[in-house]
Amino acid sequence: MTDGPPRLIAIDHDDYHAEHVGHTADGRQFFLTTPFEPGDPETGGGAEFVARYLFDASGRLLDAAIDAFGPRHLMDRDARRRTYEARLAELGPVTFDRIEVAPFAVQRFDTTFGLLPRPPEDEDEDDSWWVELHPGNYMAFTEPWDSGEYDT
Repeated sequence: MTDGPPRLIAIDHDDYHAEHVGHTADGRQFFLTTPFEPGDPETGGGAEFVARYLFDASGRLLDAAIDAFGPRHLMDRDARRRTYEARLAELGPVTFDRIEVAPFAVQRFDTTFGLLPRPPEDEDEDDSWWVELHPGNYMAFTEPWDSGEYDT
């Protein structure tokens, strides 16, 4: 167990949440994803987003391009798909492969986006740090940080 959050987290390319991770032709790393704020079945709300995170070769966040589409039940799915495809195309030629990036947080639309470290809940137990992709917490990473694997 480490004493603090990781410096870098490996994310392996896969056919699920990490379908669009990799490198640009100039060596930058990227992660294109669809974060969300869960809605409440009774009160509605929530929000859907497209987020493209761009990192330098050492894993430091350079840019976060985030687009909002409102609640899932109201969003224009075609507009979200077109935006997602456009964000990928803006990168130019890419290679889909493992990335290694640092935890980060950015504020957009009154929401915190990023790979957010979460400390152990109980220091006395054999609990460890987690790094969660927010909003939505749909990818969660823990040691070993270089495994490239995540929980959903």
